Amino acid sequence: MIPTITAFERSPDGGKGLARDTRVRWALEEAGQPYNVRLVSFQAMKEPAHLRLHPFGQIPTYEEGDLALFETGAIVFHIAQRHPVLLPDDGHARARAITWMFAALSTIEPPILELVTAKFQEGDKPWTPERLPLVMDRIRRRLDQLSARLGNADWLDGAFSAGDLLMVSVLLRLRPSGLLDEFPSLAAYVARGEARPAYKRAFEAQLAVFTGQPPAG
Repeated sequence: MIPTITAFERSPDGGKGLARDTRVRWALEEAGQPYNVRLVSFQAMKEPAHLRLHPFGQIPTYEEGDLALFETGAIVFHIAQRHPVLLPDDGHARARAITWMFAALSTIEPPILELVTAKFQEGDKPWTPERLPLVMDRIRRRLDQLSARLGNADWLDGAFSAGDLLMVSVLLRLRPSGLLDEFPSLAAYVARGEARPAYKRAFEAQLAVFTGQPPAG
């Protein structure tokens, strides 16, 4: 059965691949799994039909038969479990890949989202000039730790996995801030993720929603 995911009818990121449906699209593309997309407006996201799928009125959601999921990490984990290309066969390596999935969403992403909030949602608040440097320093500490762990490796733990997929997706949010450029190994790591054909297909599909043009190829 072909799954259906939801995505913004009009993405606030302007088609830059930062909306979370891109992460799910990327996982499905890596798995070679066809999928359908149902676009939802901001109004529709708050209506009962969508809230039955996502109680917090967000995207993406994932439907496959009588299974309905929300939360990007849970959706990517479900896809990875179904398609071994995203998780190693070896039990220990698999557990480590899953650990990196959690690390991306629970350790690396929160301070990055705090920066987004401080700059764009609370940028006019009187405390913002003092808060921003503190938030950026917290991000730098995490990036320094992540860079040290990655070292000269291509991926976090051997072959590319769902852990890398989520980590690259999270780090992409830093590009506008310039912080990623302070860590060349991480910038190269993100570039390797973006160079993957599956990521390119996912990005182009999300961009096509914004531009109204079909994906290339």
